Amino acid sequence: MATLLVVGGSGFIGREVCRLAVRDGHDVRSVSRGGRPAIDAPWADAVSWTSADLFRPDAWRSRLDGADAVVHAVGAITESPTEGKTFERVNGDAAILAALEAERAGAEAFVFLSASVKPPGVRNAYLTAKRRAETAIAGLDLKAVTLRPGPVYGSRDAPGPRAVDGLFRLVASAPPIADRLGERRPLAVETVARAAYRTALDPDESLLDVADIRALGT
Repeated sequence: MATLLVVGGSGFIGREVCRLAVRDGHDVRSVSRGGRPAIDAPWADAVSWTSADLFRPDAWRSRLDGADAVVHAVGAITESPTEGKTFERVNGDAAILAALEAERAGAEAFVFLSASVKPPGVRNAYLTAKRRAETAIAGLDLKAVTLRPGPVYGSRDAPGPRAVDGLFRLVASAPPIADRLGERRPLAVETVARAAYRTALDPDESLLDVADIRALGT
């Protein structure tokens, strides 16, 4: 069995990655600002939850001890500059920092959940920050894999308005429409999380586009 650290494990996609890994009997750890999410489920008891500021790695670096792989599932679609929450910082710097720490700890694989497109009405910095992180982690001394899903839908905890989540679900259920969207096709959170989880276990599966993610996520 593997030891997996999910950075952002209490989030929308991260918690599903944790659930899948626990289901299969792996040693699962999570580090996020929120710590353990408000989930009343047996699998959550099997995760080692850590609440920490990602930009203070001394507070969570020990969670990487013995970790075989890291899944980075941190991201933001809104900003609060006065609180230090910007796309450049959350979508870019946080991923680079986590990857550097994973390399330092000797992890074999680092899976970065990026994005194929930016949400409507969101600054271009949302995507440019992710692309910057992709470039930075690609040169590190570990197997770094970037996944680029389209919009992700799937639960009441999805980021953004619930109506938008419902629209994504509707589009995904209509293949003639969804197929024409290509990389912008909405994907279920279960599909994206499964792809990230399976890639962490087998990082030689290089998944860079939506078609690959859908195939591995089945």
